[in-house]
Amino acid sequence: MELSYRIATHKDIKAIREIANKTWFVTYEPILGKEQPKFMFDTIYSEEALSQQMDDGQTFVLQILGDDILAFASFSIKDNSQTDTYKLNKLYLNPEFQGGGYGKKLISFVEEKVKALGAMYLDLNVNRYNKARFFYEKVGFVITKEEDIPIGEYWMNDFVMRKVLG
Repeated sequence: MELSYRIATHKDIKAIREIANKTWFVTYEPILGKEQPKFMFDTIYSEEALSQQMDDGQTFVLQILGDDILAFASFSIKDNSQTDTYKLNKLYLNPEFQGGGYGKKLISFVEEKVKALGAMYLDLNVNRYNKARFFYEKVGFVITKEEDIPIGEYWMNDFVMRKVLG
């Protein structure tokens, strides 16, 4: 089967939520407990929130193998005054397919998309205790700083990572 990609639309929100649901809690509950991941998921991944993110300029990309959506990513310009820097807002791969090189291929696809838009840098935030940090380092991202971001009564304790696009 051939791996393909397409830009998601509002019609894909349910599929995006399904993949996020499969990955979110197994990733974040061991780090943050039960309440914070539930609050964050309900805040970031409600149908309304995802629709608003699309309307606000986040581009969602679906990674598809045959008839299965394996993963999604989203990206946007990081700062309108700094058009050479894009942000990888999300990247979630169905856990059943992790370790097969699909995440690396999805990152490469996003990199090519943002380079075509004029990006020289791709930034992302990752929880400081999320093992995905090591995946991002393996594909060329480096930690540039730490950032603590309030979300409701909780905090996201992140590394900000950057990749220089060649």
